[in-house]
Amino acid sequence: MIVDDSITARSVLSRIVEGEDDMIVAATANSAEQALGVLGGEQVDVILLDLEMPGIGGLAALPKILEVARGAQILVISSLTLDGAEPTVAALSQGAADTLPKPAVGQFTVPYRQNMIAKIRALGRSERAAARPPRTRARRMAREQAAIIAIGASTGGIHAMSQLFSTLPRGLRVPFLVTQHLPASFMPVFARQLEGFSGYPTSIARDRAVLRPGHILVAPGDGHLVAERKGETLIARISRAPAPSGFMPSVDPMFHSLGEVAGGQALGVMLSGMGRDGCEGAAHLVEQGGTIFAQDQESAAVWGMPRGVAEAGIAAAVLPPQEIALRIAASTGASQCK
Repeated sequence: MIVDDSITARSVLSRIVEGEDDMIVAATANSAEQALGVLGGEQVDVILLDLEMPGIGGLAALPKILEVARGAQILVISSLTLDGAEPTVAALSQGAADTLPKPAVGQFTVPYRQNMIAKIRALGRSERAAARPPRTRARRMAREQAAIIAIGASTGGIHAMSQLFSTLPRGLRVPFLVTQHLPASFMPVFARQLEGFSGYPTSIARDRAVLRPGHILVAPGDGHLVAERKGETLIARISRAPAPSGFMPSVDPMFHSLGEVAGGQALGVMLSGMGRDGCEGAAHLVEQGGTIFAQDQESAAVWGMPRGVAEAGIAAAVLPPQEIALRIAASTGASQCK
């Protein structure tokens, strides 16, 4: 389903989707109000939602759309400007699965079309759920208390992160590192909103910044966030070396560095995301004695990144975000969650 007040955008997006043999546009709507009416009687798998529309607007209507969409995933079509970043990241934290930049008329290039179709396929029901989840092998948790926590995520990850932090107690005395696949221009907004729903001071990581207990550092959009030890102090480094996954920032270097600097005191969390970024780094972290938790298939918008570590047998537990929060609290010695 395509929801956009621009008839030109609806037409172009419809042609892109219907150019695929296995996809159809079930419905279009020129407003959030019209979309809600259509969704009352139409089953769809993916909704392309423009946030900037007259009337209710996509962001204000999002909770109701999620309620009536019966499991459909929402791909937000947004501007890459700062004005577009605020509502887009808010939508992602509220349950939208992913974002796609909205190009100017005449700039729907071949790479843009390919990226859009890849996102729709990843969010489609056949990619997200199976009648029976694949068997996974759980690995034992490290016996040492966690001293540093790293969280990696992509598609659907911001909503999962908000669920995790809404359960996690405030005041944990460990540093947090976060790598989230997002456009670079969205990162400052994401960091600000992450601070809001986590209750922890949050900032974009700067090279050589000291990792402080009770603070969250977010990977910048143009570099990988890794940890390095300087004597008794852990510091952040920003690397721009190519990553195995091809992503920038990538989860792999972050997890790999945690294994090097913290060993059995390292704890990694793999949340919803498309692809396999983070799997190699998670394997190294576990080889060094650390622990990895992965989001389960049922709660993930896209079970790609967490599936990789689950099926590799390196996850100590495969759980919904709220239950992962309970495990994190226990691993750091905290007695209870929110």
